[in-house]
Amino acid sequence: MYLLGLDIGSSSIKASLLQVSDGAIIAQNFEPKDEMDIVAHRNGWAEQEPSLWWKYVKLIIPKLIESAKIDKSHIVAIGISYQMHGLVLVDKNKQVLRPSIIWCDSRASKIGKEAFNALGPNYCLSTLLNSPGNFTASKLKWVKDNEPDVYERIYKIMLPGDFIAMKLTNKITTTISGLSEGVLWDFKNHKISQTLLNHYGLKDTLIPEIQDTFSSHGTITNEIACQLGLPEGIPVSYKSGDQPNNALSLNVLKPGEIAATAGTSGVIYGVVDDIKPDLRSRVNVFAHVNHKVEQPRYGVLACINGTGILNAWLRKNITQGLSYSEINALAETVEVGSNGLQVFPFGNGAERILEDTNNGCTWKHLNFNIHNKAHVLRAAQEGIVFSFQYGINIMKSMGLKLDVIKAGNNNMFQSSIFKETLASLSGAQIEIYDTDGAIGAAIGSGLGAGVYKSSDEAFSRFKKLETIQPNKKMQSKIEDAYHNWEKELKKTY
Repeated sequence: MYLLGLDIGSSSIKASLLQVSDGAIIAQNFEPKDEMDIVAHRNGWAEQEPSLWWKYVKLIIPKLIESAKIDKSHIVAIGISYQMHGLVLVDKNKQVLRPSIIWCDSRASKIGKEAFNALGPNYCLSTLLNSPGNFTASKLKWVKDNEPDVYERIYKIMLPGDFIAMKLTNKITTTISGLSEGVLWDFKNHKISQTLLNHYGLKDTLIPEIQDTFSSHGTITNEIACQLGLPEGIPVSYKSGDQPNNALSLNVLKPGEIAATAGTSGVIYGVVDDIKPDLRSRVNVFAHVNHKVEQPRYGVLACINGTGILNAWLRKNITQGLSYSEINALAETVEVGSNGLQVFPFGNGAERILEDTNNGCTWKHLNFNIHNKAHVLRAAQEGIVFSFQYGINIMKSMGLKLDVIKAGNNNMFQSSIFKETLASLSGAQIEIYDTDGAIGAAIGSGLGAGVYKSSDEAFSRFKKLETIQPNKKMQSKIEDAYHNWEKELKKTY
């Protein structure tokens, strides 16, 4: 038997095929080979066409099956991971009404701040576990205020993963975890937050049917099965936002466990069973994939929007022709601290850890007589690590313990500078695993379809690739560089 996992990112669509019997990765692929465009009609905006995601899903699945050379009738379940917080709107004919307002779009920040003040920090942080901020509910309010003709035609709102599941099954569903990432879930009363909907003047009929994360979200229709070369009736048995799913892919399901990712954006994600809120609402708290009323599991998430996207920007604009491995090697020729050059990588929308401010990326102490390309590249990676540590310190103040950070062997966790600097600064051991969002989605589908009876069974063949310990020789230099960076951060932001 095989499990198919899809990861709907803002850069690309990834797919993995997993063999149930031994956990082997049979095939992997991604499309497009160049990163998908993010359209910004105004400063702070970020949109993508949902049809673009669907285009690449339709392209990648047949390619994956062809390369795997398997009997496609043995694919028993499909799971979907997706970029969080995106807003997709469809009419009664399930046609998209406008481009998706995606996760790094900051146009609704002011709306969320006003709601936070009007409803009160106590209500928001104790009941919603977040400020409404720049999340999906606030984005929908922006549409209502600025595009009323579009709002009146909405049949259902969806997250990006809900949309792809709808295209596969013709059924619209969502999850508690998904609603919590949109800040639409009332954790005290275990239902959709009518208080927030009323405040925004939004109709609760726009919310899709709620299903458990691990359950059937519909089955592949005959029409779509023919298009994709799949058997009819395969269940979509798992959907999750990319960060809870990344934690699942690393078997991070219990309180005290930590997952990290450093793709376009960077995230530290810790699981807890009790919440001590950050009164400045600089980190987010969502229902984890295994959250239950009787056994709560919350994901505490510190996000840095400007992570891998900074590395990608440098590669595109500064180091044309160099691969990421060549960029990493060049950065390694410079000593810790980048000879005083500092980078604050906040150029990809409003940053939650900076209280939803959107002041752009800043470079400090650039000296034309001292610094060269290698300094620029190292300073960028150090600035990203320092941003991680700033978020970690906020989470520690909330009572989160940090002993081990688990991450997949991808994106910036393939950089030795990044891994060693993060381990040495945080004091945590870093464990690297051969997994990613699409693999996590495949595993999730197996749990949702009952192919695996437990997470222990699902991860029984999980293998660790590498362990990075803090480098005690480098630790004091890295800590000094961080403290200098943090001082400048407080002056600048």
